[in-house]
Amino acid sequence: MISSAFGWEPRARDFPRRNRLISGLALGVVIVEAAKRSGSLITARLALEQGREVFAVPGSPLDPRAEGTNSLIKQGATPVTETADIVAVLEPIMGMALTAREPEPTDGDRVHDVDPAADERARIVALLSPAPVLVDDLVRLAKSSPRVVRLVLLELELAGRLERHGGGLVSLV
Repeated sequence: MISSAFGWEPRARDFPRRNRLISGLALGVVIVEAAKRSGSLITARLALEQGREVFAVPGSPLDPRAEGTNSLIKQGATPVTETADIVAVLEPIMGMALTAREPEPTDGDRVHDVDPAADERARIVALLSPAPVLVDDLVRLAKSSPRVVRLVLLELELAGRLERHGGGLVSLV
């Protein structure tokens, strides 16, 4: 997720420009779900115009949310059902072997094997204040993994020191 400038409210008309930047910076885009007239299809078109790869996750032909992705596949997008599908296309472009990372565990997964170092924990806490901050920004600024940041936030929340706000924002109490 890309956060907007302070005080700037996202507007529908800004999404195509943002998506042009995203598709231009990437080697390719993966469209996971797209209705017939989805903004995701605009991103796919922009990626094609910029010479980028377009990948699409197939869906049920009965599901209107899959009309766009299924249409992209009919038009030549690479179907994706696993990471290896993307790697197989991008390795020759990059001229090097790519290895897929293990996915970050979800909130339901165990986190007992994560034990952030004291300096890493302190770095994350130091980035917090009474002013709300995006969790994604914490991960980036702390130069830490999402898994470790979520664990530190959970510890703070259990201690009654963290408040969660809408939109992925957190602050110290």
